[in-house]
Amino acid sequence: MKIAITYDNGNVFQHFGRTEEFKVYNVEDQKVVSSELIGSNGSGHGALAGLLADHQIDVLICGGIGAGAQNALAEAGIELCSGASGDVDLAVEAYLKGELVNAGSTCDHHDHGEGHSCGGHDGEHHCGHHDHADGHHCEHHQEEAATAESKEEEMPQEEEASCGGNCGGCAGGCGGGIQISLEGPNAGKLCKVHYRGTFNDGSQFDSSYDRGEPIEFICGAGQMIAGFDKAVVDMEIGQIVDIHLMPEEAYGMPDPSAIIEVEIANLPGSEALNLGDRVYLTNAWGQQFPVTVIAKDEKNITFDANHEMAGKELNFRIELVSAVEYM
Repeated sequence: MKIAITYDNGNVFQHFGRTEEFKVYNVEDQKVVSSELIGSNGSGHGALAGLLADHQIDVLICGGIGAGAQNALAEAGIELCSGASGDVDLAVEAYLKGELVNAGSTCDHHDHGEGHSCGGHDGEHHCGHHDHADGHHCEHHQEEAATAESKEEEMPQEEEASCGGNCGGCAGGCGGGIQISLEGPNAGKLCKVHYRGTFNDGSQFDSSYDRGEPIEFICGAGQMIAGFDKAVVDMEIGQIVDIHLMPEEAYGMPDPSAIIEVEIANLPGSEALNLGDRVYLTNAWGQQFPVTVIAKDEKNITFDANHEMAGKELNFRIELVSAVEYM
């Protein structure tokens, strides 16, 4: 068996879509016999599942990961254990013992009950929330919830849990079995684009130019917000276009059903959260999603799971850097 874990200086890297290295463990008889580091080779969000499949990985352990990436791993036959943190060697050891908790269930699928965790790392907070049931545990560190990664959340991609919003995801499925919903010269191609996003008042909310690195995605696979995807599908290399998106083509309108109220007693550690904090909840299917604390009293805490760009008109200047056939 081969286990891969997102790696950053000995610890579990918390953003699957942006990991630069994996530590790969060869396991025999439930014991690690060797390990090595492999790079992501600049594969980007759209190709990591395929990269792991090429290395014959059986299990992936990581921090945050989006629903689309989870689907891509499942299609590649790779078991997922998300929500891990801390030392990578200890995480693998815990997995092999059946002790590593994955959003409400142990990763080796033994029925150990509803253990849920909430841990803040580098300013992020990962809350295991499951139908308001018992068994929640929260280790909330007194740190500011907005992190360098959460600043990337405006990137016009579908949702991935390791960011505070919609960024770096593979929502349409990446890796094998991709379904392309658009037609055009770039449909199904691995595209790299630079972009700058602004509101109608001209204020900038995000820019890949400022980060010095274009984003990468499979055009038409649902990894980007609809209006952004539709603009790129017909572009030529080097072309720059300006687009204006209504909410329906971007992050949609706010959904009242996305307001979640939880009894604080059912989520130990949530008592340390403050209004405006960005945290991660986990649904019954083990999928993490970002929320914002919008209300709190002595008994209850209320989260808003709507994307913070919901209901807003957005403007993008997009430059197509490259578009190549994807596998």
